[in-house]
Amino acid sequence: MIHFFKYHGLGNDFIMINNLKGDIKLKPEYIKSLCGRHFGIGADGVILVETSKNADCFMNYYNSDGTEAEMCGNGVRCTAKFFMEQTGTNMKEISIDTRAGIKKILCNADNTYSVNMGNPVFTHHDFPDEAKIIEGFEFKFVSMGNPHAVTQVENLDNLNIKNIGPKIENDSNFPNKINVEFVEKIDNLNYRVKVWERGCGETLACGTGACAVYSIIKINSELGKTSLRNEIALEFPGGKLYLSENQSGEIILRGPAKFVFRGEI
Repeated sequence: MIHFFKYHGLGNDFIMINNLKGDIKLKPEYIKSLCGRHFGIGADGVILVETSKNADCFMNYYNSDGTEAEMCGNGVRCTAKFFMEQTGTNMKEISIDTRAGIKKILCNADNTYSVNMGNPVFTHHDFPDEAKIIEGFEFKFVSMGNPHAVTQVENLDNLNIKNIGPKIENDSNFPNKINVEFVEKIDNLNYRVKVWERGCGETLACGTGACAVYSIIKINSELGKTSLRNEIALEFPGGKLYLSENQSGEIILRGPAKFVFRGEI
C-alpha cells in the first residue's frame, strides 16, 4: 500500500507522496495509472517529496503521462505546504530542489506562497530563437526551467484548446514538445489565460506558464520599460495567480496551495 495525499494549486492537482526515506520507486506506467481520473486517483501529476543535500527537500515531479518534468510552479507551492505538514515544521521560508534548480518559497500570512522562479530564458535548444506563426497563431517562446509557447488572442472563449493545444505541443519546432499558453488582455494589470501542458493536456492553472506569460507581457507592453512594483493578476480557469519581479529581474509567483484528501492505494 502507498499512502498518498491530494493537493492542488488553483485546480492544478497533484498526488503527493512522502518519500523522504527513499524506499518508493514508481514506474511510468504506474504513475500514469495513478493519475487516471476514472480508474485511478486522478491528478495532473505525481510529486514524490524526497531528501536533498542542497535544500530542505527535493520535488521529484512526474507528469500524468509518466514523464519527468523539470519544474512546476503550482507543484512547488504544494510541495512546500506538504513538506512542512509532513515534518511538523513551521518555517517562513523553505528551499526546494527541483530539476530546474533550487527554488526559495516564502510562506505568507494570508496562506499564499511566494516562489522565486528565477529569470526567464529566451534562447534555448527546446524552441526557435524567433517568434513563429503556428496554426495561425504568433507564438513567442521562453523557458522557466521548462519550455513555453505564448500567444495573445482576442477572446479565449472562442478558442478550442483541446483541438489546437496538442498540435502546438507536438509541432516539429519543439524537439522535446512544449507547454502552450493563450492570453487575453483585460487591462494592463489583469489577463485571462488558458494553458495546454506538455504531458498533461488542458489544466486549470500552470505556475511556470504564468511566469512565461508574465515575461512575454513585459516584452509586448509598456510594462517592459519600467521595473514592475505592482503584481499582475493572471486569471486561469482554476483561479488567479499573481506575478511580480525583484530587483534582479527574477519572477516572483504568488498563489495558494490546498490540501484536499488523503488515502492509500
